[in-house]
Amino acid sequence: MTNHTIQYQQSTIFYRSIGKGKKVMLLHGFAEDGRIWENQIAFLKNDFRLLIPDIPGSGQSELIQNGNIEIYAEVIKAILTDDFEKEGNNGSEEITLIGHSMGGYIALAFAEKYPQYLTSLGLFHSTAFTDNEDKKLARTKAIQFIKEYGSLAFLQTSIPALFTENFIEKHSMVINELVNQSKEFNPLSLIQYYEAMMQRPDRTDMLKKIKKPILFIIGEKDNVIPLQSILQQCYLPSESHIHILEKSAHMGMLEETEKSNQIIHDFLKIR
Repeated sequence: MTNHTIQYQQSTIFYRSIGKGKKVMLLHGFAEDGRIWENQIAFLKNDFRLLIPDIPGSGQSELIQNGNIEIYAEVIKAILTDDFEKEGNNGSEEITLIGHSMGGYIALAFAEKYPQYLTSLGLFHSTAFTDNEDKKLARTKAIQFIKEYGSLAFLQTSIPALFTENFIEKHSMVINELVNQSKEFNPLSLIQYYEAMMQRPDRTDMLKKIKKPILFIIGEKDNVIPLQSILQQCYLPSESHIHILEKSAHMGMLEETEKSNQIIHDFLKIR
């Protein structure tokens, strides 16, 4: 694994790379960083070239002033360009993006602006729908809670809610580790992410227009991105690959690791 940094709008952005071959970027979600993909990296690294960024404001990447989903997509393009240059122009600028939750929103924004660089797209517990009013209200309340009580108090409650009760009972150490990793999260980052997600547009039209394979990984027990909501979108692309994780809520990469790994690997081998 090789560590890299780039500069974007006076902020230092961190990403990791490993492997050779078809280029794949794994985009983490809200209140995570690139470490969330450790199991997938271990499984995929021998067959693909993996790029794993920390989204601005997460992990080792600095927050960008006035960041939003579109700006995060520009950061992804800058990372792709940097990796291409580091390969001595012998590599490819074409890439598959697989985004978890908020990472999927960023992947969709990238796909809309830079379709010529996209090989395929994976939405892992993610959606092309914009926030409805109930979702915006929930995010607004979360922002107020973070402002009053800080990141740790918020994440101690919100992180366990992403998993099934069965997983929490059997794997409490995994939950505790995620909370521990995020305890230093900058409240300004979490607030910026919520505001960015509330402001993002509906991108279902983009799903209709894109002529590349689209992967949908859906948690049957997901309360954040409900199953029925995603099923309403699966018919929109010209080529959809749909997989339902029957034992997962919103964190299938941890709840059903082996199945998730195989789904992603098989999808990447298509082209």
